[in-house]
Amino acid sequence: MGIPKHVFKSYDIRGLSPGEIDADAARLLGRAVVAYGGAKTVLVGRDMRATTPELAAALIAGIMEQGADVVDMGLTTTPMFYFATATAEADAGVMVTASHNPAQYNGFKLCRGDAGPIGAGSGMEEIRDAVLAGNFSDAARQGSVREIALRDAYIDKVLSLVPDAAQADMTVAVDTGNGMAGHVVPALFAKLPDVRLEAMYLELDGTFPNHEANPIKEETLADLKAAVKKHGAALGIAYDGDADRVGFVDDQGETIPGDLVAALVAPELLRQNPGGTVLSDVRCSRVVPEEVERAGGVHVMSRVGHAHIKRQMKELGAVFAGELSSHFYFRDFYGVECADGVALILIDLIRRSGKPLSELVRPLRRYAQSGEINFEIEDKAGAIARIRAAYAPGAAQIIELDGIRIEHDDWWCSVRASNTEPVLRLNVEGKSREKMEQMRDAIAALIRGEQ
Repeated sequence: MGIPKHVFKSYDIRGLSPGEIDADAARLLGRAVVAYGGAKTVLVGRDMRATTPELAAALIAGIMEQGADVVDMGLTTTPMFYFATATAEADAGVMVTASHNPAQYNGFKLCRGDAGPIGAGSGMEEIRDAVLAGNFSDAARQGSVREIALRDAYIDKVLSLVPDAAQADMTVAVDTGNGMAGHVVPALFAKLPDVRLEAMYLELDGTFPNHEANPIKEETLADLKAAVKKHGAALGIAYDGDADRVGFVDDQGETIPGDLVAALVAPELLRQNPGGTVLSDVRCSRVVPEEVERAGGVHVMSRVGHAHIKRQMKELGAVFAGELSSHFYFRDFYGVECADGVALILIDLIRRSGKPLSELVRPLRRYAQSGEINFEIEDKAGAIARIRAAYAPGAAQIIELDGIRIEHDDWWCSVRASNTEPVLRLNVEGKSREKMEQMRDAIAALIRGEQ
């Protein structure tokens, strides 16, 4: 089977498996990663999906066929994989995972030896073309493979980001969704001696028998909310399939959107890094820049997607970045995602403030948010043009960094084409719920061509 071109996304490689991504594709990818960058050593990690063992074996075979050595870390979360790539003297890394996608998908995340991204504009196109062409010269040698185990070292690194979290005394509910976080969470929380862990769905199971491992989908949080209330937990934590995305529920069982999590976390990091720079993507609430600036930091808006954010973080030396999609990045964690670090910061914030999380987040819920609304539409550019024509006149600010964000005094909207799906995504925020709903409905009608 030839690998279809469309599985090469802006940030990763992802498709149906079996169906679009198979062992032949994995073997060719292994050869392409070596041929593209001249890597001598490639680190390989994997998640727990049904097709992952076959894909990982073929990937490793391809890397060795092309003459490079493999450092095999076995089952891992994506943040632990990034940690390993940055510390294990590898020239590149490949993680076999489809992240938060449903069970029928699989794929690969690629990075450089410093955990820097390989994505659109930073190598993905060249690797894609090499895989599709399938023409590789014979290597002078066959590579070797060795195994490493870095979970304890990873946990030590995460704890070093928030050492005072070990002083916390509270109950925490965690739902790992049968994903890779189940490989880390018990060992991490064992280092917090007075934190009582109420964990569910720790068993690694790529069929996701209890619910989809995607914490930005509200329906996947139902069991976690029930556990928070049952156990009187100070907060609830939910991870996606490869644990690079994390969602939170407060002590009252209310979901905290990813941008409000960023608004909670950023001031904590700015206490340690006065005047530091913080990024958030174009979909995030006005609350984020307001809280960053109130804490004495500098806020910069970013395009959506981990490859873009990681590059910009490095360029600006930013201390932290957050996305609406609940990806969070730390300068002191190689500029990449560290979901466990965010969890520890919130635990420590509750400990240090002596206040319940619901009380800490309440002032941040000062605007009405639509949540992200997706529209399947053929003419995305035409829809964006209609919105621009209708609402750009009189706007306080127009930002065309990623799609279009139109700012008015009492509301704003972000409309952008997805980088990974054939949809247009809309976010609206207003100073009042009435204003948000009015603008949400009007813009939705424009997108659908009803006005």
